[in-house]
Amino acid sequence: MTRINLENDLQPLSEFRANASSIIDKVKNENRTIIITQHGKGAAVLMSVSEYEKMRDKIELLEDIATARAQIAAGEFVSHEEAMQIFREKIRQK
Repeated sequence: MTRINLENDLQPLSEFRANASSIIDKVKNENRTIIITQHGKGAAVLMSVSEYEKMRDKIELLEDIATARAQIAAGEFVSHEEAMQIFREKIRQK
């Protein structure tokens, strides 16, 4: 995701309403993330669908890593050798 440029990527809600189509085009074509402000404070974030999907993928990966670390810390894992043995047995069953 492109780093937010506070000078160019903050848009007041009134300006967004007046120029929604061109701002959305900018988000899509330039892969920009826009922060829409209301009463001088951040109110919403507008990003391209592709950037949103990339962000979700990263979050899911980080959640999987955190789950795996917790499982390892709790002793809920098998060694590589055990995993290979289980895999070989499943192949033989087919």
